[in-house]
Amino acid sequence: MMKELNADLESGTLKPVYLLYGDESYLKRHYRGRFEKLLAGEDGMNLSVFEGKEISEDAVIDSADTLPFFAERRLIIVEESGWFKSSLERLPDYLAVMPETTVLLFLESAVDKRNRLYKAVQKRGCLCELTHPDERGLSLWAARYLARAGKKITASTMERFLGYVGDDMENVKNELEKLISYLGEREVVELRDVDTITSITLTNRIFEMVNAITAHRTAEAMRLYEDLLALKEPPMRILFLIARQYHQLRAVKELALSGKNKNEIAKLLKLPAFVASKMMAQVRPHPEAALSGMVRRCVELEERVKTGDMQDRLAVELLICGYGQG
Repeated sequence: MMKELNADLESGTLKPVYLLYGDESYLKRHYRGRFEKLLAGEDGMNLSVFEGKEISEDAVIDSADTLPFFAERRLIIVEESGWFKSSLERLPDYLAVMPETTVLLFLESAVDKRNRLYKAVQKRGCLCELTHPDERGLSLWAARYLARAGKKITASTMERFLGYVGDDMENVKNELEKLISYLGEREVVELRDVDTITSITLTNRIFEMVNAITAHRTAEAMRLYEDLLALKEPPMRILFLIARQYHQLRAVKELALSGKNKNEIAKLLKLPAFVASKMMAQVRPHPEAALSGMVRRCVELEERVKTGDMQDRLAVELLICGYGQG
């Protein structure tokens, strides 16, 4: 239904009510901004916003009944109400008689499709699930973003770029803006541009750190650790992320040994395919027993920190220096 949503916003011919739901917060902010730009105006005079689970049903209806001020329509935004997983008395029936001068926009994380309000929106308006794009979808979206700025990028360069920045759409957008500014009048994004200007995410730093730990490159791992501390990352969070990375690496190793390919592993572990590919390359030289041993060491160190037996910073340092390796 995203095609329908985009067509409505581009034409300005809007339905009375919209429900945008799902786990992709960037897209929800993006579409909220488009609705506000189209209907609320610069002064926001014809905009009402309701947020949270304590919203009054009557307050929303009263606002929706209010005529717009020097405009054809007014916009009512209801965000994270939880109403699509609960029972309401008036609103489902009210949608059928809501004034044509009002556009009602719901933004929710989770919905129950059996819910009365969901069915009422389905009957009178537009439903659109905003989920996180897969690797191909994210690549296409990023390429289109560059194209709107008159820039081009090859598939291999895009893979390097996403490998650096991760798959969070907000972060990808910010890094694309940096690339566009850096290119200036140049049209084509090259690998050296990505390597020069792109910020390496925390996830990627952890990936490199685990690489160094597993390969016994202690000095390199310690340097990466000090970099993260300088960026104010808490040691306990770093330890947690290292442990999570080893859990994933062990799972990737087990699946690869069972004959699963990159796409199958990505689907089973809910990873982008390019991340699964990187992990498969990372675990190839290491025995499954070694990865399992690192998982056990991470669990032991986390437990000692939680019980107060060890400081969190020391725990990471011991892990980097090969604590408990046989």
